[in-house]
Order: sequence, then C-alpha cells, then structure tokens
Amino acid sequence: MQRRVFLSASSAIVAAALLTTLTPAPAAAQSRQETLLVLVENGPNNLDIHGLGTSFRSYVAAWNMYDRLVTFGRKTLPDGTLSYDYSKIEPELAESYSVAPDGASITFKLRKDAKFHDGAPVTAKDVKWSYDRAVSVGGFPTFQMAAGSLTKPEQFVVVDELTFRVDLPKKDKLSLPDMAVVVPAIYNSELAKKHATDKDPWAMEWMKTNSAAGGAFKLDKWTPGQEITFNRNDDWKSGPLPKLKRVIIREVPSPGNRRALMERGDADISVDMPQKDSSEIVAEKGSGKYIVVGVPIENSLKYIGLVTTQKPFDNVKVRQAVAHAVPYDQIYKSAVYGRGIPMAMGPGDAPKDASWPQPFPYKTDLDKAKKLLAEAGYPDGFETTISIDLGDATASEPEAVLLQESLGKIGIKASIEKIPGANFRNAMLQKNRPIHIASFGGWLNFPDYFFFWGYHGQNAVFNTMAYKNPKMDALIDSARYETDPAKYKNDVMGFIKLAMDEAPRIPLYQQILDVGMQKNIKGYTYWFHRQLDFRQIEKM
Repeated sequence: MQRRVFLSASSAIVAAALLTTLTPAPAAAQSRQETLLVLVENGPNNLDIHGLGTSFRSYVAAWNMYDRLVTFGRKTLPDGTLSYDYSKIEPELAESYSVAPDGASITFKLRKDAKFHDGAPVTAKDVKWSYDRAVSVGGFPTFQMAAGSLTKPEQFVVVDELTFRVDLPKKDKLSLPDMAVVVPAIYNSELAKKHATDKDPWAMEWMKTNSAAGGAFKLDKWTPGQEITFNRNDDWKSGPLPKLKRVIIREVPSPGNRRALMERGDADISVDMPQKDSSEIVAEKGSGKYIVVGVPIENSLKYIGLVTTQKPFDNVKVRQAVAHAVPYDQIYKSAVYGRGIPMAMGPGDAPKDASWPQPFPYKTDLDKAKKLLAEAGYPDGFETTISIDLGDATASEPEAVLLQESLGKIGIKASIEKIPGANFRNAMLQKNRPIHIASFGGWLNFPDYFFFWGYHGQNAVFNTMAYKNPKMDALIDSARYETDPAKYKNDVMGFIKLAMDEAPRIPLYQQILDVGMQKNIKGYTYWFHRQLDFRQIEKM
C-alpha cells in the first residue's frame, strides 16, 4: 500500500515557511531554553474539560491549566522512561487527605496559599462548585465522576473554608483515583458565575474559550486550528515550580512537515507521531537527530466498532463475519508499521486469564466470513459505511482502506466517511455510525473500568456500538465492587468472554504512544491521558 513520501522537497519548503510562526518573537518570549515548542496533528477543540464533545486533544489544556485535589505519583519503567503510577495517590491542591476507616468518606485539607490565576484564594466552596458542576452537566464528565461513585452534589461538603469532604454511598476502590483524573478540575467559581446565565448556569459557553483556572500554567492565547500558548504561573503552590516558562503547541497537520521541523531542530517535541516515522527513527537506535519514546497505552485499544442497534449489525453472525474479514496482518505491517501490540489471533476462544487487554481469537478467514454472512441471511453482502477520525488520519485512513478492500472480497461494499477531528467525539456519541474505527483508553487501569466505559449498556459514553447485554452489565457491576480476588477474576474473564463471542467491538491493537523529542529534553512522563505534562519537562 502506497504511503505519503515524508520529507519531500515541497514538505521542506512548507516546513521552512512555518518557522516564523513556530519561533517566538524576541520581544515577547523568554529564552529558547525556557520555551517548549510542541507539534501536534490536531489541537484542542474546547478549553473546558466538562464541555460537550471535548476531544482528548483538549486534555493537555485542562491538565496543565487546572489543579485537582490529588494526582498520581510517578515511577520509572524498565526502559528508563518515566510514567505516572496509578497505584500512588499524592496531594496536589489538597495539602493532605484522609480516608475514613469504613471508606465512607474522604476529607481533604486545602493548601492555605493556593490562588487562582486572577489572585483569588482557592476555597472549599470553589471545590464544591467544581464537583457539583462535574456531576450535573451530564455527558462524559458526569459519567466519569460516577465511575468513582461521585454522583450527587449532596455528597460534597464544605466543612470550613479550607476543608472539603466527599461522602460515598459505599467503599469504592475507584473513588480516590477518580479524583486524580482530568475531569475533577477545580474552577474559580466566582469568576465562572459572572459568566453564567439562566440558560447556562455553569458558564459552559464562556468556558469553551476562557479559563477559570489556578494551575501551573496560564492560558496566553488560543487560535483554534492553529496554535495555543501557555505561560508559567509563577505563583503556583501545588508542586515544584516548572522549569519551563512558556509552551507553544502548534497544529501541523502534515506528518512530513512535523518530521522536517523536528529534524531541523526547530521544534522540541512531536506528540503522537505517525507509526511509519517512529518505526524508522527507533530503528536508528538513537543515532539520528532526535529520539522517539514509545510507551504502550495502558488499558487502551484501537478497534473497529459495529453499531448493534442497526441492521445488519444487530446480527451476531454478521459481526463475527466482519471480525474474520479484517486484514489484521496487513494493518499491523502497512498501516501501523509494527508500532502496536496485536490484539487479534488469540490462542483460544476464551480469555486465558483476567489480564486486559488481551488478544481476541479472530483471524483473517474470508471463507469463514462468507459462510457466516450466508448463515445470517446476507449471502450477497450489503452496503455500509466506515467512519474514521481525520484527526487520526495517518493511521485510521490506511486502516479503513485496507478494511474496505477486504470487506469487498466477501460482498460488503463500504464507503468511507472522514469526520474532522474536532467533530469525531460528538459523532461517536450519536452511536449511529455502522462501522467506525476509533480508539478508547480507560484512564484507570482496571479491566472492569474499561468495560464500564466501553461495553456497559446503561448509557456508557464510549460504548460507541450501542451494545446492550444484561449479562455483560451484571458481570461489570459485580466486578466493580468485588473484593474477593477469585470472584473478581471470574467476573472479568466472564465479560471478556462475552465480548469475544458477541464481537460488537473488534480489537485491532494496543496503541503505543510515540513522542519524538530532541535529545536535550528531560523529564518527559507518560500519562494515562496521552498528553504532555509541562510541569515535569525541562530542557538541558
């Protein structure tokens, strides 16, 4: 399969033209040593993590501008890469926290010197307003809070100006780690309320393009579709003051241009690199001009989703037929270039253990796929659509073309719908794209958490397949609160087996987050949300 020729003469010319916008003006910028220039294929579509349809590319703004009560610690992976550690919960905006002996409440003591970017002090009232907002606005943020049994404003109690308590309906292993993810950001409630209206009581419209934050970095300027810049908050008290004073994130859609800029040394970091580029640079074994750090994304899969509420995909045999028609080897070699962990062609028709993710038993078998289609009543195939995210086009487009070609061999004629990256999540929320290629990663590294988000029938946001099965729901719900290891393992293996058999979602591979960086970059840390944490990066 033909791919783009990276570093063509035209790409180099365009890359050179971009330098004037990538390089800070001398009068306005700090020294290059304290400024980080980051390249991305697509940038944020919303500055508010609670906003409807906020894309995962927006997490970088929410993570660095806002504080949370707690955060995760860090660890060193076997290859020396730094990573967040989901087993360690550390204070952030909270100076300390304590869990009641029965697990029914968690009390937080706020830092006395914490201030928002406008200088207003951070109080427990701001924390309550922020948590009330998260559980009230609906959609993804509300569902995320519910994953940790955080569902009602009545649970959030202002004890005094600097003491905040969360009451829980029962002990939940996910409650505290759920407070360390991106969603429970702490907002300047008084500033936000100035921009609220009767129709918009949570100031959702204003917050799309404005900040009510108090985190380590302040919003400087955002030009959607082009560039977003941040300046360090020198008054930040929730951790060590970052080394960087300024961060510029520039959208450069062309992978060839991103690669040219990195090779010229005119940018510092390239996030979510195309697999072809990263595979070539990794093969250089550090002898090239810059390096690639690749980390398998925990609890995450690139997958083909089939909407089970629409014909013909309401028929399990049709879904299984598609699973046997997927050209797995071609996708791994021609679209991913080996930069992924295969999640097909598993050794048996049942899970080997309770680990997740693990390979499903499907392999490319067109004869079996045709047989299953005939048994389902579609011997001549049918017409359908494959939807992809243009924000992930460097991988998803060749994957879709290879899938389209293979489906054609069993009589399924598929067209390809290319959805702009800023609109893709909203499109997936509609749960009406018959075949779609997407990815989902669970922020908390538990299999029941992944399935709660991706397979549960009770309005699971990332159940893009609109899949409903009461048996699946019961197993997920049981595992969520199970404390007996043996019973937990049985529940997990039970819902993985159902997912294998019913095939509403066909796993392709576990993604690797490839980040290219100049050799003078230190402190890069892999995070569950796949975005950069500016607070930990420095230039040597």
